[in-house]
Amino acid sequence: MSTTPPPGARVLIIEDETTLAGMIAAYVSRAGYDSSVVHTGPDGVQAARDLAPDVVILDLGLPGLDGIEVCRQLRTFTDCYVIVVTARKDEIDTLIGLSVGADDYITKPFSVRELVARVQAVLRRPRTGSTTASGTARSEPTRVFGALRVDPDGQRVHLRDVEVALTPTERDLLMALTRRPSMAFSRRQLIDDIWGPDWVGEEHLVDVHVAHLRRKLGDDPETGRYITTVRGVGYRMGQG
Repeated sequence: MSTTPPPGARVLIIEDETTLAGMIAAYVSRAGYDSSVVHTGPDGVQAARDLAPDVVILDLGLPGLDGIEVCRQLRTFTDCYVIVVTARKDEIDTLIGLSVGADDYITKPFSVRELVARVQAVLRRPRTGSTTASGTARSEPTRVFGALRVDPDGQRVHLRDVEVALTPTERDLLMALTRRPSMAFSRRQLIDDIWGPDWVGEEHLVDVHVAHLRRKLGDDPETGRYITTVRGVGYRMGQG
């Protein structure tokens, strides 16, 4: 697995606090990424269409269109990573943000260095199949669980021959679980695998993404056809 973020990755910052937005942009640029800044919700949606960013840093409290609606609209045309920034401590706001397709969140006040570290972490996630020790691409067979087919090379998921539209984090989560289908993963193991070992936050973030993934797969948490809850541990793949 490559741990080097793609050079020149585009980061779009949608933040109405101009001083904070400028500071984030400076740190993002210093980290080697192309940064763009807009300050309203409607401008954020349009900029995402025009710039096709790899990552969006999205404040929830935006004028014109709030961050929740911006995220919902982004998910109709892009699978870029979305990191939500919020001053709201209420867990419900965080879960709502994630429910419309955000990949990660950070609450104000925060260290800009930590935010950039999270950008770097999502950009390190593999978007294609694994590699050999020499760095060349290694083809992996399609993973089949009943009616569910997971293609690691193409990063595509089909259920009963219909492609399932997943967010990057939902896809990364499914790839991690199917890579070792007999293993029961703890939340911390999944966080280390997907968000990175330096990620700090509420581990129940994993439960939110699992719930969305199950919904898209039509999976019942009680039976766990595709994703099984292992009591006291975490999650593993079901038999399909």
